[in-house]
Amino acid sequence: MRIDQEEVVLMLGNEAIARGAIEGDVQVATAYPGTPSTEIVETLASLAKEYDLYVEWSTNEKVAFEVALAASYCGLRALTAMKHVGLNVASDPLFSSAYTGVKGGFIIVSADDPSCHSSQNEQDNRIYGLHSYIPVIEPSSPQEAKDMVIYALDISELHGVPIILRTTTRLSHARGPVKLGPVRRSKKTGLFERNPEKFVCLPVNARRMRIEAISRLKAVEETFNTSKFNAIEGSSKIGIIACGLAYAHVSEALECLQARNDVSLLKLSTVHPLPKRMIIEFLEDKEKVLVVEELEPFIELQVKALCHDLNLKVKVHGKDLIPLAGELTPQKVLHGVSSFLGMKIEAPQEVKLKSQAPPRPPILCAGCPHRSTFYAIKMAVKRKNVDAIYPSDIGCYTLGYYPPLEVVDTTICMGASVGLACGLAKFSNKVVIATVGESTFLHACIPALINAIHNPSSFVLVVLDNNFTAMTGHQPNPVTGINAMGQQVKPVLPEEIAKACGVEFCKVVDPYDLESTISCIVEAIEHVQKGLGPAVVVARRKCSLMLLREHRQGKIKLLKRQVNPELCKGCMVCIKLVGCPALIPRNGKVMIDDNMCTGCSLCEYVCPHKAIYVVES
Repeated sequence: MRIDQEEVVLMLGNEAIARGAIEGDVQVATAYPGTPSTEIVETLASLAKEYDLYVEWSTNEKVAFEVALAASYCGLRALTAMKHVGLNVASDPLFSSAYTGVKGGFIIVSADDPSCHSSQNEQDNRIYGLHSYIPVIEPSSPQEAKDMVIYALDISELHGVPIILRTTTRLSHARGPVKLGPVRRSKKTGLFERNPEKFVCLPVNARRMRIEAISRLKAVEETFNTSKFNAIEGSSKIGIIACGLAYAHVSEALECLQARNDVSLLKLSTVHPLPKRMIIEFLEDKEKVLVVEELEPFIELQVKALCHDLNLKVKVHGKDLIPLAGELTPQKVLHGVSSFLGMKIEAPQEVKLKSQAPPRPPILCAGCPHRSTFYAIKMAVKRKNVDAIYPSDIGCYTLGYYPPLEVVDTTICMGASVGLACGLAKFSNKVVIATVGESTFLHACIPALINAIHNPSSFVLVVLDNNFTAMTGHQPNPVTGINAMGQQVKPVLPEEIAKACGVEFCKVVDPYDLESTISCIVEAIEHVQKGLGPAVVVARRKCSLMLLREHRQGKIKLLKRQVNPELCKGCMVCIKLVGCPALIPRNGKVMIDDNMCTGCSLCEYVCPHKAIYVVES
């Protein structure tokens, strides 16, 4: 992505945000990986050496926020990026940063996920801005995403405030033409000037700080009133207000309805604080207005309040016509706009397909070590003949929810597996077996594990260690031994953390060695049945996708499996019990896709006819 000339390039929204950071002289970028935000810092990490950036994958979003905030306190421009639920984790320093203010430009990218494409909820993080007295901006295209990063950094420094840039999945992962601008890079050195009255949030200071935060927000509102990213189009007495990607959908809907000249359109990109002077100017001659925004009626409620306060006789529509749940699509917006305008739209002609594509449910990859671990857990529970509860967490392994594995009973948020296990072990009469990935363990589970020692709880915790934060694209984490900038660093191992927390039963297994893994989990169950405290089992095996990559590069050999068709009886037990996508039914029997197989041996283990054998590749 190193392009210093001013030209037009096709970019993801997230890549455009990264480009904006380069052009805006960001010197520090931090994040914890989380879809749909990951590509922002991933892109910046790939450019760290060329543009003299400091980039890190932090242990969690709170740490990422604090590292970037520290850079801003030192006068450096900084960016931190996270998915919407990540901002929950970082919310404590978020609120305090509004009180202290900032020195270097500081932008917080919150990538929201309407329709829960890869998330546990649909929260609208614009509300964080309202709650914390932090400005919020929302671009409508990859081009604006790039340009508004630079704008936000300038406004942040001008007014001494952090700024949230809210994007959504479709903008983060959409490609669009982006006109590049000049690259501004300074070789600034950070300097922290001691000022305890500004940076120490004791009550004696915080009471004053709140007044200062409110004052800064009012100053930002004046700046937003003249922002070039807001615009009024047309002069009809019928109006539509749209922000973010909704603006693009509204524009398309008006073109489709041939109603562009029948509507006055207010495009908002600065969504908190609202540019009230501009909005009042827009509302004054309107008979009715439709507010189109994704998720909560954030702008709609404020516009209704404005109309009430100013006694404007404007009928304001919003979530009565635009869905409150799910992401907005061109079709949904077209339906809402046509209803608002009283226009009928012809139903699209039904497309008849010659055949349906086969269903493709989400499953773990072929050879995934988590599949072997989950199977070992089920076998251990069966051998001990116990009833078990399976609290789990956020990661690839959440797919253990689906058949044939079905060993995920709860998934709430990062780290909840261990916290729930503490409670479930106390308040239920079943054996509790929690599962969590190594990255999530380090992100959010350590306090809960300490709690299990301090307030004794006996449960099994299986840490699924595949050496990477795999679900978001194999970013390195503290276990990997490499950081975002490619530097070799000392690995931080879950078993060492567990021992330091006071866990007495702590063992490491290789999930490809199934019998040993089953035996270890049986032993862990016996430990917790005696009430001896938590038992931690670290199931360590590198992600199968990385194993295949290394195999194709000639770095390792894999003991792949094949099926002897003469011995295969076509019972399909391997498929029914394992669910590995490398196992393919063919002509009443099973074959193994050699390109997918990693030699995990799980299918060989479960085959009742010994029809699966090793082929050294």
